[in-house]
Amino acid sequence: MSSQDSVSLAPKESVVIPQYLETTYWWAYLHPNAVRLFERQWLVNLILWGNFAKLRDAALQEMGTVIEGNVLQVACVYGDFTEHLVSRLSPTAHLDVIDVAPIQIKNLKEKLSKQSQVSVLRQDSSALQFADGSKDAVVLFFLLHEQPADVRRKTIAEALRVTKPGGKLVFVDYHRPVASSPFRYLMVPILTTLEPFAMDIWRNEISSWLPADVTPAKIEKQTYFGGLYQKVVVTR
Repeated sequence: MSSQDSVSLAPKESVVIPQYLETTYWWAYLHPNAVRLFERQWLVNLILWGNFAKLRDAALQEMGTVIEGNVLQVACVYGDFTEHLVSRLSPTAHLDVIDVAPIQIKNLKEKLSKQSQVSVLRQDSSALQFADGSKDAVVLFFLLHEQPADVRRKTIAEALRVTKPGGKLVFVDYHRPVASSPFRYLMVPILTTLEPFAMDIWRNEISSWLPADVTPAKIEKQTYFGGLYQKVVVTR
């Protein structure tokens, strides 16, 4: 069996589940019932107020209708995000997907079945085990809002580090809605209760967490659904 159609797990001593994940998000990502509950396309779409497909396609289109080269998806995603990414891969392209939680790795493997162009690896997003400039594109789909500020900063730095010069780093996440949007007020109790780190994304630009010693070639931002969601594309 090749490494490209199997799940690769790093040694237990080198990759551990972060404390914030165990404490804050065990119910969403670590408990077996979490996968059984949330791995439903209609439910992840409902959580994003009907915007899952639009945001998924907006992220993937940044990498191309046909995606070439070496691509990295940071963290597994409930729903069909990865399946759609795989469907765009050119015959010579390769996708790495990393996650720190074994249960999420197992779930993704079952969704993808055997894929010769995909490697699913156990890694920590804040300490990636890839060489500098080894990825043509890196995508983070609704990950940053789930991380404390210090971890988020490391994750962004690592994602940027492994992106090739001229390559793209694509973020899709929450954003502070416009004042006229009812979601500006509806989402506050939801996020503060269930997503304690998410309000950072409302108060700060994603670009503010980029490493100070790196100057990207370009940073582009687009918002969706009255500003509740954003796509930020950093060209290395």
